[in-house]
Amino acid sequence: MLTISTSPSPLGDITLARLTNVGGASVVLSTLGAGIIEVNVPDSTGKLADVVLGYADPADYIADGPCAGKVPGRYANRIAGGHLVVDGKEYSLPVNNGPNHLHGGPDGFQNKLWSLVSADSDSVTMRYTAADGEAGYPGKLTVCATYRWSDACELELTLRAETDAPTVVNLTNHAYWNLSGHSAGSALDHTLMLAASRYLPTDSTLIPEGVLVPVEGSPMDFTSAKALRHDIKAEFPALIYGKGYDNCWAVDDYTSGKLRTVAVLTDPASGRRLTVDSDQPGVQVYTGNWLAGSPLNKAGRPYEDYDGVAIECQDFPDAPNRETFPSTFLHPGEEYLRRINFKFSTI
Repeated sequence: MLTISTSPSPLGDITLARLTNVGGASVVLSTLGAGIIEVNVPDSTGKLADVVLGYADPADYIADGPCAGKVPGRYANRIAGGHLVVDGKEYSLPVNNGPNHLHGGPDGFQNKLWSLVSADSDSVTMRYTAADGEAGYPGKLTVCATYRWSDACELELTLRAETDAPTVVNLTNHAYWNLSGHSAGSALDHTLMLAASRYLPTDSTLIPEGVLVPVEGSPMDFTSAKALRHDIKAEFPALIYGKGYDNCWAVDDYTSGKLRTVAVLTDPASGRRLTVDSDQPGVQVYTGNWLAGSPLNKAGRPYEDYDGVAIECQDFPDAPNRETFPSTFLHPGEEYLRRINFKFSTI
């Protein structure tokens, strides 16, 4: 079932689309940043709760620091120094995260009103067109995000993009999950499994060093499920730099265009489980280390650090400046196509 409403904002009216499946579980999607702002799914007793972090006012998603629930772009994650070279030409991108460019800059796709292209009983498609030179990037880029909600409580996201000039693209969704409920407090007792035996070490500004390192024997090892809090306070460079987890892992057995399970997040308290499938080479895990100070949430209080965890399936950070990383370049006549599936169940 589809329900459409609107909410005012300084950018114009935000369109909100609610998709409800046969079991009464629902999602709410927003044309601001092509965002996910509610996911209401049952726990092990059948009780529904909203498990995605978000704000009381749909307009509060504009320029929020956490980038909650939205699709950042044109390049999700970091590009070192805002320095980009495409076809031998240098470009300067706005620096908005220490010395680096993050999530397409302060005016990235997450802070734009997308157009609602189509909506029916189980799917919504939104589109945004970035002008040549927007945020410093070359090429006019048209992006479409299609969400599909199933009776099995699977939220499928398909991301497509086309360009009229050589450029770079890296898209994901930046939802924060707390499977006990969005306002339940810390998510650090959730357990996480990653299908990733290597991660990308970074410098102190969270720019990858350009190598992939085995996780075995380190706090970065989630090849077997463990609680997020288990090692989060360890004296380990990655955890010190980010005040928690904020790193990219390389997905094992990655094959371009092939979906596979990359992460399983489980909440022992509620019995809810989130399985994330993707065809992307990397998965950035961010434990909400800087959520304090965000706008009031849907329960009317601010979030605190570690109240949610983001599992961002994407290409590698700073890949345009790293020839050994999978390419993020897109040329005219090519289609950027990526898929992320969020599958909710109980244990």
